[in-house]
Amino acid sequence: MAGTVLVVEDEKAIRDLLRRYLERAGHGVLTTGSGAEALRLLEAGDVDLMVLDLGLPDLDGIDVLRAARAGGGTPVLVLTARDALEERLQGLRLGADDYVTKPFSPMEVVLRVRAVLQRARGQNGAGDPASYGGGRLRIDEPRHEAVLDGERLDLTPTEWGMLVALAAVPGRVYSRYELVNRVRGYEFAGYERTVDSHVKNLRHKLGPAGSEIVQTVLGVGYRLGLGRDP
Repeated sequence: MAGTVLVVEDEKAIRDLLRRYLERAGHGVLTTGSGAEALRLLEAGDVDLMVLDLGLPDLDGIDVLRAARAGGGTPVLVLTARDALEERLQGLRLGADDYVTKPFSPMEVVLRVRAVLQRARGQNGAGDPASYGGGRLRIDEPRHEAVLDGERLDLTPTEWGMLVALAAVPGRVYSRYELVNRVRGYEFAGYERTVDSHVKNLRHKLGPAGSEIVQTVLGVGYRLGLGRDP
């Protein structure tokens, strides 16, 4: 479940780290170290979720959080070194959807972003199965179900993870390394060599159109060959 994520963090190294992990997960990413700039980007209306550090140089992050929630309900994942219980509760009371304290695992942030987006879209009535290729392929993530040409696909957890990863941004080429991170949730030495075998099995289950749906880009990786329906 991809979206546009705004990372508001005053440390450039952390901004860059989160950008890399979020982009690997298929998200579009905007970054800033300024609370004022964050509010401007939110007002532009192109942000699906904000990852917000409370310790900003120009504005208190709590004020940015309050403005974000008052101005249209953009989901917010608070990311901060403030780990006191009262501060965490304050953030949640003001409408933060989740809270991660530093130091943190970038993959944990990615997974929490995914969960918050999934909840928010379900609450907004946008939880219908995603459709691709004029309705040929439908992926219902909450129900963990994929249907091709009206037939439910019986996928292993790895095959399911690969299909969902490729479908996050149709047409985008994912390297084997990226697929490992998306499916396993972390780097796993040696696993990249088995990606081709899992793709082969996935294509077999997709039937005669398998190679059309999961396309190989020689020397790079794989992509979903079906466009997402409006």
